[in-house]
Amino acid sequence: MSEHQYTVVVGVSPRSSSPTALRWAHEQARVHGGRVIALRAWHTGAPQATPSGTTAARVPSSTEAEHEAVSRLAADVLEVLGPDHGVDLRVTRGDRHRALLEAARDADLLVIDAPRSLASAPLFAHRLVYAAECPVVVMPPHISGEPESRFHRAARAAGWATVRAAGRAGRPGLGTPHGD
Repeated sequence: MSEHQYTVVVGVSPRSSSPTALRWAHEQARVHGGRVIALRAWHTGAPQATPSGTTAARVPSSTEAEHEAVSRLAADVLEVLGPDHGVDLRVTRGDRHRALLEAARDADLLVIDAPRSLASAPLFAHRLVYAAECPVVVMPPHISGEPESRFHRAARAAGWATVRAAGRAGRPGLGTPHGD
């Protein structure tokens, strides 16, 4: 029977390359004498339509799409961690949520960047935290140095406007935090 090696699974986004999550996962594996599995889920792209509305003559095969996913993941990990990273690269066809949960089934830790899209942000990380069989670390955007989205800027502005309005409404105990 082989001894269990400490394993950190990190989800690597095709949009951002998840640099903070990759670095943090790599450091955790190093500290615990373990390994890192960098995971990316992929889908076969829909065939592009021509201007006439018909399907293009050349449709990429799933093998080509998988090779492209592997090469992009390898390039992203290389760019973030350098050439001697020792990270296991794994691509999985299908849903990223399911792929991360399956990869983390035997892992000690799952690391992801906070989702950047407004559509998936509220539930993606939350669902992983409650469904994973190991601890989940979610790197917030402000830690990773990601620029704040327009949605977050608007929400912050609306929140501060509400606080200022409440503070100026003459209600006892509600003043503005900074006295303005």
